Amino acid sequence: MKVGVVIPMGPDDGSGGTFGWPHIRQMAEAAEAAGFDSIWVYDHLIFRFPDAPAQGIHEAWTTLTALAVATHRVELGAVVFAMPFRNPALLAKMATTLDEISDGRLILGVGCGWHEPEFDAFGFPFDHRVGRFEEALKVMVPLVRDGRVTFHGQWHQADVEIIPRWQRPDGGNIPILIAGKRPRMRQLVAEYADAWNTAWLGTVDELAPRLAPLLETMAEIGRDPASLEITVGVNVSAPGMPGASPDAASGSALRGSAGELAAGIRGYADAGVGHLICALDPGTPEMVELLGRALSMAR
Repeated sequence: MKVGVVIPMGPDDGSGGTFGWPHIRQMAEAAEAAGFDSIWVYDHLIFRFPDAPAQGIHEAWTTLTALAVATHRVELGAVVFAMPFRNPALLAKMATTLDEISDGRLILGVGCGWHEPEFDAFGFPFDHRVGRFEEALKVMVPLVRDGRVTFHGQWHQADVEIIPRWQRPDGGNIPILIAGKRPRMRQLVAEYADAWNTAWLGTVDELAPRLAPLLETMAEIGRDPASLEITVGVNVSAPGMPGASPDAASGSALRGSAGELAAGIRGYADAGVGHLICALDPGTPEMVELLGRALSMAR
């Protein structure tokens, strides 16, 4: 099982500000040095919640591209890119370019988005999100996999090919990861995805209820479950560590010593998970080091 780390690039719970590029780069370098298989970013534009000041976050694609140059080995992904923020044909073009820059390390995670205030703030439509997402997949997936598409739908149109078209040394394609758990999204996962993500969990006991409906959907369309990689986003916290949030000791998370975290990682590996994606609290190099020790013990 691969294990990755989400790189903090939004609100800093410790200072009330936003993590800057030096911290983002330091975290990515620490994760690669600690032996993790991947690094991940969130795709948001602004956070606006009732009775709270607005909070910022760095733009995900720009950040991920910079991290592709700052690292050498780890895979690069987003959990997940909000498809409505970018034209799907352009997103496919961006993905193939970044995959070449990173020498074939991109995992293209996509979803519908969920935080309506940021859609309103930046002028993106929030209606018919799943319908728009399905059309976007019909544009993006053929472009990423085959390099050409012609499509005319209600919300999206494209008649385009990817030039230049870089090919991975192993001849494979950029893996497409989709996050979603409702019936229509499960159907799209079963039809289009190479990998599926469910988040945010704590212990492995929370996985089976999430996974069962997807397996039923795959059986309905006759797709072999072994052809879909299962990925899980999991919260990992260390209460009492400097920089930890006030609620690090509560909620759904793996927490504790390196040995306890290792046991949690092994639980997911034993359950057949292909990729574990860890969101850290606190988001510091010291937490990366702790989880890195746990990863070494788990393996």
